[in-house]
Amino acid sequence: MVRLKSRYLLCEVCVSDRRNLSLLDDRAIYTATKAAVARAHGDYGAALSSLGFSVKYLNAHTGIVFLRCRKSHYRLLWSALPFITSLENRGQRVPCFLNCLHVGGTIRTCQKFLVRYNTQQLHRMLPLCQSEAERSEIRKSVLSCTLKKEADDEEEEDE
Repeated sequence: MVRLKSRYLLCEVCVSDRRNLSLLDDRAIYTATKAAVARAHGDYGAALSSLGFSVKYLNAHTGIVFLRCRKSHYRLLWSALPFITSLENRGQRVPCFLNCLHVGGTIRTCQKFLVRYNTQQLHRMLPLCQSEAERSEIRKSVLSCTLKKEADDEEEEDE
């Protein structure tokens, strides 16, 4: 039996109005992505990318999406992401675009990258704070974004 290798694309859904993120679901992202691949690469690209393609995770509050596809065809999917201009769900069209943040071989590497990325974003927000209360909230958020639990798990696995 041969194991099929996959790639995971960590994407961020960028919308002008953050309230529209609650309208999204994985089916809307799946259909929009498949349609973008079909427009960009034709029937051949659509057939190749649909073999192992799935939406593994969607956080409607932050707009973070994990897309899974086969390793040999991830470039087709990656190159079609800029052609997504809107997502349609429940009869409503949400203008947006997908920003690919990271491409990884496992979900775990994408999660580690996401923690580092969120920490960087919080550090960028720190100088923009107006009051001391906002600064203390962001400092708490930065301190809570650690991989301490994952590091402990890795040490236990090594032993």
